[in-house]
Amino acid sequence: MKAKLRSIENLAARKSRRTQSAGAQSTLITEAVQEALALQQAGQQDEAEARFDALLETQPKNPVVLYSLAAIRQNRGDNARALELINRCLAVAPQFQQAHEARGLILRAQRSPSSGSGRGNLDALPAGAASSDPRVANALQLQGLGKSQEARELFTAVLADQPGDFVCLYSLCILAMQDRDPQQALSFIERAIVALPNYPAGHFARGTVLQAVGLYEEALKSFDEALRLKPDYVEALNNKANLLHTLHRHHEALLCLEQATRLDPEDDKALGNLGYILTEYKKNALAAEYFAKALAINPYYDYAQGLRAYALLHCCDWTNYEAYRDSIREGISQGRRVCNPLAFMALSDEPPEQLLCAQIFAQHRFPEDPTPVWQGKIYRHRKIRVGYVSPDFREHPVGHALCGVLEKHDRTNMELFGISLGIDDNSSLRKRYKQVFDHFIDARELRSAELAQWVHQMEIEVLVDLAGYTSGSRVDLFAMRPAPIQVSYLGFPGTLGAAYMDYILADKVVIPEENRPYYQEEVVWLPHAYFPADNTVAIAEQTPSRAACGLPDEGFVFCSFNHDYKINPPVFAVWMRLLNAVPGSVLWLMKLNDDAQSHLLKEAQAAGVNPERIIFATRVPRIEDHLARYRQADLFLDTHPYNAHTTANDAIRAGLPLLTLLGGSFPSRVAASLLTTLGMPELIASSLEDYEAKALQWAKQPEALEAIRQKMQEKLPGNPLFDSVRQARGLETAYQVMVSRYQRGLAPGPIEVRG
Repeated sequence: MKAKLRSIENLAARKSRRTQSAGAQSTLITEAVQEALALQQAGQQDEAEARFDALLETQPKNPVVLYSLAAIRQNRGDNARALELINRCLAVAPQFQQAHEARGLILRAQRSPSSGSGRGNLDALPAGAASSDPRVANALQLQGLGKSQEARELFTAVLADQPGDFVCLYSLCILAMQDRDPQQALSFIERAIVALPNYPAGHFARGTVLQAVGLYEEALKSFDEALRLKPDYVEALNNKANLLHTLHRHHEALLCLEQATRLDPEDDKALGNLGYILTEYKKNALAAEYFAKALAINPYYDYAQGLRAYALLHCCDWTNYEAYRDSIREGISQGRRVCNPLAFMALSDEPPEQLLCAQIFAQHRFPEDPTPVWQGKIYRHRKIRVGYVSPDFREHPVGHALCGVLEKHDRTNMELFGISLGIDDNSSLRKRYKQVFDHFIDARELRSAELAQWVHQMEIEVLVDLAGYTSGSRVDLFAMRPAPIQVSYLGFPGTLGAAYMDYILADKVVIPEENRPYYQEEVVWLPHAYFPADNTVAIAEQTPSRAACGLPDEGFVFCSFNHDYKINPPVFAVWMRLLNAVPGSVLWLMKLNDDAQSHLLKEAQAAGVNPERIIFATRVPRIEDHLARYRQADLFLDTHPYNAHTTANDAIRAGLPLLTLLGGSFPSRVAASLLTTLGMPELIASSLEDYEAKALQWAKQPEALEAIRQKMQEKLPGNPLFDSVRQARGLETAYQVMVSRYQRGLAPGPIEVRG
């Protein structure tokens, strides 16, 4: 709601959250620069500008000077000069995150000049509505300089004499929202609307505040009223679309964003939001175009680089793959918001990079609530109360993986709470989940704040997040700290980078001891593979024929039923070399979207492989029948750096040899974890060259591959990999140790569960 650049002095007050940028700036703040900053902070803009201009003559590449001058020029409405200065600042300090944010504000201000007025998003006020009290202008200047308390006191003093002053009420609403006090903000904006009922910005602000407190339907009415008064109010369309998306009304959100982009084809926020909605409709090629448009307008638009890359990976469009991958990794190393953690897992195999990416994302999107719901009370119940939070208690890979283990939990010692965030698909699996929990709550329509209070009232001791940064999750619930022990498990293969997550459940393969520093959470090492399996699922007895699977009658079958975004040029190049080296062989992939299939077939042809040798498996309704198809494959080829996870478990369960490449990060070590528990280390390659050599050897020596298959068959019965009881006992022991530490007043620490 506020579109002004902060001064460097104001940014320094946030040093604890901005250590990287602040540290870089501190060495640049000489005594002369400090004097200029002091003038700027004191509101003496003319004197400060003169000092900074003089400094620029001798320090033309000082980012602090450039940023400060940009702030002064933008606050005066000179957006062209401000943009020139901020571009120069970024050229010498690309890691300066605040400068990236500032550039976006300036670009938006250029399209909507009133946004730089210091009044948030105020347009020109109706005649006679602007305050004539000179104190208001002073208060607005203080607000623009980040002197919130002084601005608040001056606005309040004016209201004592003029209780209906719209600008004061509106500005106090903004300040209250910045202080995370939406109730007070609502009281101010309600009074402002009474004072000026036909002013669209007031209704927009009211909608934003109502959205923050969870009164979604009332918020929609406010956005609609703002749009009635100002039909071309692009920002209101953006906020309305975001709210509709929160309410799962995706089509209406899409229509809002399409309208916004028609009104302003260069609104980077509308373009980015539209791209995001399109990815949920699986329109990834079109989404990538919109992300590209947003980036062309604002190259530092939050996470757009990563979202575009992720959309392209879903299409298997690898144009400039190495360039955008390297650019994203460089951006993460500079502390910039270039990629969300899930997409980054497909681009990087470096645990330190993945930690930094997650920390950037968590601090920006899901910061720790300053007033946690749980205030330190020690619970002592007869049974440990464990809450599992997931959008996937349904037909979903996570849903299939976990249900059998939950059914084996020891109810004499544990009380289970199921918190469902996703749809009810009326499947048999959904019915099993409703029965497995002692308490099951369909929380899809509940606000996270309401859900946090429910968790607290239930006195749940261990709250387990099964989704992380995946679709439908509620990381903001955990940011409110509703439970004393908060755990990340299964749905997101990596750190969440958030201090409010206490533990991550893993094993010695996915997180070896040497990688522990790269996890924000304390690591809990389970005795076997961390990834569970439902041993109640039986593979169909009847194996479909090769013809029924679309496979040729003869020839070696390389198989990889992984998601499209996990396939990348280095891995696909190996696959194509294998097909060229093994006459008559085929590559059997899961059916992908049309764009992905088209691109893969073109890549195959470019590699000298007949596209007809790429076979796409159609989807079948029953998992039992899907698993039976694996019997027609000869060797499963894993992806890297994002492994097969559920799919790897399926292949192993079906007795299909799976070849994986052991990487450095969690998602690139999951298949190796499963194979280690199975006792098949020979299926784990140490490099891409080793991976290719092993695959070629087995394809040309079927007797050696048959020996591996036979060994797998011998190891499967009774293996911990598919023993739900042993997996349940491992989880229970972990929870017991966590609760014991917490009840004794000990901080979370690493835990190793013995098998």
